[in-house]
Amino acid sequence: MSEFVVGLTGGIGSGKSAAADCFSAHGIAVVDTDALAHALTAAGGAAMPALLAEFGPEVATPDGALDRSRIRRLVFADPDARKRLEAILHPQIRVLSGEHCRDAASPYVILAVPLLVESGGYRDRCNRVVVVDCPESLQISRVMARSGLSESEVRAIMAAQASRGERLVVADDVLNNDGDLHHLEAQITGLHRKYLHLASQIAKANC
Repeated sequence: MSEFVVGLTGGIGSGKSAAADCFSAHGIAVVDTDALAHALTAAGGAAMPALLAEFGPEVATPDGALDRSRIRRLVFADPDARKRLEAILHPQIRVLSGEHCRDAASPYVILAVPLLVESGGYRDRCNRVVVVDCPESLQISRVMARSGLSESEVRAIMAAQASRGERLVVADDVLNNDGDLHHLEAQITGLHRKYLHLASQIAKANC
């Protein structure tokens, strides 16, 4: 069981997934709240009955999963719909992520939460917070290239998230991801050593 939890966050297109993969390559367990959300909203997912009851059958794909494109359009057009969606998903994600963190066997665990700053509660569960950071112009170009969204659509997503400055304020550590993968990997190797040391200190203190 890991007693040392590192919260990993960053804006859309910042490179959170690449950073999580780098930590995983060091043998560190990664608990990804996005992956948990996908599982909860897949066909037969635990959140689907409540989502269908709240939003109607039109938010489901033919196979019974959440229609992500439709729900994305809905919540961006209607802030109240976003709150209703989050009221269903966030409590379930918090419970599952807590269970996965407790079950992690690595010296420390990465808790990847895209909306760590916005959601509230996650900061208190983390011994450290590491923010993946890059210029907003780079975020936009990356998301447009990978998703086909327009610049205005990407900016709308960014506007619904915490600002770059707000994320940096809560950061204990910052990964500058404005270069290539090698640049990111080198930074994570250094942080990995740091987190191993901090985790061992906590483990000794709790013995």
